This record gives sequence, structure tokens and C-alpha cells, in this order.
Amino acid sequence: MSDTGLSATPPAAPEQPASVSTPGGAYRVLARKYRPNSFEDLIGQEAVVRTVSNAFDTGRIPQAWILTGVRGVGKTTTARILARALNYELPDGSVKGPTIHMPVHGVHCKAIMESRHMDVLEMDAASHTGVDDVRQINDSVRYAPASARYKVYIIDEVHMLSTAAFNAFLKTLEEPPEHAKFVFATTEIRKVPVTVLSRCQRFDLRRVEADVLMNHLSNIAQKEGVEVEPEALGIIARAAEGSVRDSLSLFDQAIAHAAGLVRADAVRQMLGLADRTRVIELFDALARGDIAAAFAEFRDQYDTGADPVVVLSDLAEFVNFVTRVKIVPAIADNVAFGETERVRGREFAAKLSMRVLSRMWQMLLKGVAEVQGATRPAAAAEMVLVRIAYAADLPTPDEALRMLQQNGGDAPAAIGSGASSGRGGTSAAMSSAASLSAPGAPAMSRSAPSMSAATAPTMLRGGLDGAARSPVSAPAPEPEPPALKITTFPQLVALASEKRDVMTRLALEADVRLVRIEDGRLELALEPTASRSLINELGRKLEQWTGRRWTVIVSNAPGQPTLRQQSEAQQNERERAAENDPRVQEVLARFPGAKLTVRRLASEPVEIESDMDDPSERIDEDD
Repeated sequence: MSDTGLSATPPAAPEQPASVSTPGGAYRVLARKYRPNSFEDLIGQEAVVRTVSNAFDTGRIPQAWILTGVRGVGKTTTARILARALNYELPDGSVKGPTIHMPVHGVHCKAIMESRHMDVLEMDAASHTGVDDVRQINDSVRYAPASARYKVYIIDEVHMLSTAAFNAFLKTLEEPPEHAKFVFATTEIRKVPVTVLSRCQRFDLRRVEADVLMNHLSNIAQKEGVEVEPEALGIIARAAEGSVRDSLSLFDQAIAHAAGLVRADAVRQMLGLADRTRVIELFDALARGDIAAAFAEFRDQYDTGADPVVVLSDLAEFVNFVTRVKIVPAIADNVAFGETERVRGREFAAKLSMRVLSRMWQMLLKGVAEVQGATRPAAAAEMVLVRIAYAADLPTPDEALRMLQQNGGDAPAAIGSGASSGRGGTSAAMSSAASLSAPGAPAMSRSAPSMSAATAPTMLRGGLDGAARSPVSAPAPEPEPPALKITTFPQLVALASEKRDVMTRLALEADVRLVRIEDGRLELALEPTASRSLINELGRKLEQWTGRRWTVIVSNAPGQPTLRQQSEAQQNERERAAENDPRVQEVLARFPGAKLTVRRLASEPVEIESDMDDPSERIDEDD
């Protein structure tokens, strides 16, 4: 029993080879036998190793680390390696301080890596969540280590601690004794309070790349004397999703399943995966719109035991792979993918457009959810394949609208494609193209005259970038609309309002004085508040709005007052006329301090209104 009240692991039995069972039946799985013992053995975590190495070399060692990442990337293993590096000592006493260079096992190394050293205490926070467990650590941390250089506390799944336990930890974590170090590990970093994170150095352990996992598994296979196909290693590496422990567990299971040479087919059967070649064939049939071939391929896979959800998921994964290859062609050089997958992926990436790939991805993503909740998954999966195949040779919405506009409203005649044998030609595509036209676009004529195959514009195939598209007949040129004429300044202001260009209208009303205007020529005098780019902007917009080139120049003549000044002058004149009215003067004299407001409504005569609380005191000018 340790001084924290946590039981230590009993001494481990002598290590046995993974391929050999002891007389008592003990067997060490690959994930435990090949657990890294030093920083050199860690794979895929170069950033963490470099940071820790520099910290140890310069002596800048913090009091606490927190390691986060998905399962199986090496959080607990890294914590034990840190504890070993902090307490590394040789029997001859040549190592005087912490170091990451550990070529041989030191005095404490074996006990630390086997989790049985009395100064390196591991606690599972999932089963020790209370404040009492943290209080034991706070009480024991004051005492010096028994034999090692540092006392190291490794707390796994630290996010499981209660709020009171975290609060009890804060003071010790911020100012621990010089002989104490803390290493936390968690898969849920967001559940750890910020007050704890701010007291630790954080390291995010990343997922290990598939090609790195393949090399790691290949080296282990050589050490174990196991023959394995490279494609099988790629399947295991992808199925592990970046977890080293998962890949070793799957490899251990594949060795037992194969009982000899580990073949790719055996691994697929073990994992319940469909053959990638057959998935590619199914994708090819869907891209060509051949429903009959897609049905036959899917039923064949289903009869051999493939799960419909897995088939659609593998299909979506291949769509994602083709899309990535289209964006970054170098992805197809990754050896983690099979040769057939890489070659066919390049072919599809060159032929299929990004819009079609995105459409297939969305339909598969929705289809997987439908199949998972269906009472008859196979039938639901077939209906998903039908939707994808029917949409394979449909034009995208912009292509359909462009064809309708170019044909002037007549329905484009479709020339039979390869998909016609599988599902009745492209008549469905033509009807769908009509439904895609936007409001205001020319409608397709129901009684369109028949055209010959040589002169009729063909339906653009949405599934290809242009590899199999037939030329479209050039549309007849449309007459250009007559140019708009502007001869008065109010017409110009009204045009800006019609175009909903508020900034230009306000500038015309307040920042310019009219000198002269003709159709195509405008002379203005600028107010000090006018923008420097007003003249250029006004010329460009007039050319865009009227369809002809305008000459807009700045004149030195004073010009007319601005429209806003003219409006203010008219308002002042109306107010003076109202103030001279005897009745208004009588009302103002009766109510000292009242103010006169004159306003003109759109369809009413001028109204004179005194600024009074009683609305009945309003007097019309016509009275």
C-alpha cells in the first residue's frame, strides 16, 4: 500500500514472447508487448518529443503536463516515459539529472514502465473521483521520494474528477514541492477546468497517419515472424482511425483469424468490410447511371454477407477519396490505399466534376441514415442507389438553366446515352432539367418540334467535366435593348432611386451642383463634402445603367444650388408664408413657446401644425 492509500500493481511476471503462451496460459498481446519504452519508440508524435527534448536539455521542466488525444495514441505511455526520464539513473551514478537519452534500462526504469514503482503513483480518476482521493495526494506530496529523484503522479482520465476534487487540487498543482511532478491524461480536454489547464503544459497527441501505422505493423510482423499482405496492413491501418492500440489489437486478431498468411480478403471478412474492388465497381455503375449493373453488384455483395450500411459507408468513403484526389492529386500516391483504389481514383477524379461528387456525397450521407433506421435495410439501400443513378447524368441547375435560355424556351432534345439501356434513356433527365429552371427563365415548350440528332442540342451530362458532352447549337443573337436617354437632372436622381443605389442618390442630392446636362454629358460643381471618387463612380454607373458612354466632368462654374438646398429654400418659404398668416399668429400668441411646423404630404395640401400637445389645435393653410 502506497503512502497515498492507492494500491500499487504487484510485480509483473517475467516477460514472454507474444507468440508463446506460458504454461499457465498467460499471453501478452501485441499492444502490451510492443509498448514504447522511450521517446525514440513513440511514433507519430514528433512535435511532443521535440518540445519535451528541448525542455529537458535546457532544464526548463514544468511542474505539470496534461496530455490529450483520442484513445490509443499513447497518452499513458508518454506519461510513463516522462516519469522514467525524470528519474533516469544508472548504477554507476553517471547520470545526475533528468534526461531523455536512455539507451539502456536504468535503476528505476523497469519498475516505472511496469507501473509498480513506489515513487511513481498512477491513479485512475474514473474510479477515484472524489475530494478524499485528491486529499490523499495533497497529504503525501509533502514527503520526499523514497528512492527516485522525483515523485511523479500520473492521473489518467483526469476529466472524471469532480468539481470539488479539481478545486482541492489547485493549490498543490500551482505550487508543488520541488520533488513532485504531475502528469495528467484525458480524452475529454474540454471537461477539464481552465484553472487546471492554466497550471499545466498542454500536449495534444495527434492521430497517427495510416502509412506510419503500416510501417509500424510491418516491423512488428517481421519481429513476430508473421507473413502479411501489404493490402491487409492498409485495411487494418485505416480501420484503426489513427489509434496505435487499435491497430495492434486488430493485427493480433487478424493473425489469429488467418492462422498463417494474413490476407486482405481474410481481414475484410473479419472486419465485415466489402471488397474495395467491388465497391469501386458499384461506384462506376452509379456514375454511369446503369441501375441494372448497380443492382446486380449490390445484391451480389449482400448475398455474400455484406451489410447494406457498410456498403453505403464504403461507397461514401470512396467518394471522399476521389474528391480529395481531385483537389490534391498527391493523395493518390499514399501506399495505405490499394493499387486498384489509387488507379481508379485518379481516373474518376479526372472525369467527374466537383458538383457531381458533392451531390453523391450528400445523397449517400442521407442514405446511410435512412438505411440505419429502415426495417428492410437492403430495400432501403437499393432505393438510395436508384436516386444516385438517376441523378448521375442530370445537368446541374446552372447547366439546365443555361440550356433552356440558349434554346429560347424549346425543350432540348436528348441523344441517347449509355444509361438509356439501364433506365430508359435521358427522358427523366430532361424532365428534371425542366423542373430546375429558375423563376423567370424561359419555360420549356410542351409541343416542341422534333429535331434531328445532327442539329438538336444535346443534354449536357452532369456527371462528366466535358469528356462526353456533345456540342450545343449556338443560339440566335437577341436584339439589344434601346439605350436609356437622360436629359434632366431629376431624371438622373430618379434613375439612381430606381436602381436602389442609395449612396449615389444622396450624393446627387447633397454633394453636387448642376451646371449642365445633356444626353451623354454631365457637368457638375462639387461641394466640399463630395467624395473624391464620385465623378469616376458616377460615370461608370451611368454607362452601366444607360448602355452608353457618359462624359462626367467637374466645372468651375458655380452652378445651380444642390437639390437639398433647393428643398430647404422651398421649406423656408412655406414656413414664412405660414407665419404671416393672421390666424397662425393669433394661435402662437395664445400659446407662448409653441413652434410652427409646416409639412407637405404626398397627396394633400400644405399643412401648418403648431408644436402643441392637443392635436385639435391644428390649422390648415387653406382654411
